[in-house]
Amino acid sequence: MAKMKGVVVVNTDRCKGCSLCVTACPLHVLALTPKVNPRGYNYVQQVLEDTCIGCASCAIVCPDACLTVYRAKTTEQQ
Repeated sequence: MAKMKGVVVVNTDRCKGCSLCVTACPLHVLALTPKVNPRGYNYVQQVLEDTCIGCASCAIVCPDACLTVYRAKTTEQQ
């Protein structure tokens, strides 16, 4: 059976660290980092690599369009 796997790419230079995407993610894939971008904001990164399903809830709620979500079908091996 095919399963969706997602990857979130963050434009770290534009991210303001508002955490709306962190809250919107149903699988808690994103988190704020302690690092700061050139503007002085903590930014978001994907912390659970294999958990994202590519639902794009994070990208939809991002007010600055900092997130891009890529999806691919994977085959589940049993």
